[in-house]
Amino acid sequence: VMAKADIKPKSIHAAKKWSADVENLYRFQQAGYRDEVEYKQVKQVDMVERWPETGFVKKLQRRDNTFNYYDKQRECEDKEVHKVKVYVY
Repeated sequence: VMAKADIKPKSIHAAKKWSADVENLYRFQQAGYRDEVEYKQVKQVDMVERWPETGFVKKLQRRDNTFNYYDKQRECEDKEVHKVKVYVY
């Protein structure tokens, strides 16, 4: 069994089209993390606060301990999608 802290992505690619997963990755990356896996490791949390209606991430604590708050609606515009990094484990 691998320790939680040792989880490293095997590969990475840019998102091609928007999806709910890409939206959440965008939010994690805005806050300074690769994705939910890294966020949970760094912040030692089990749960990420999400909007019940959409499942999108609602609030993230950045590495400097300030918070990013996000809307219920999509925030990652089409022109931003290609900047989102998708990590494969």
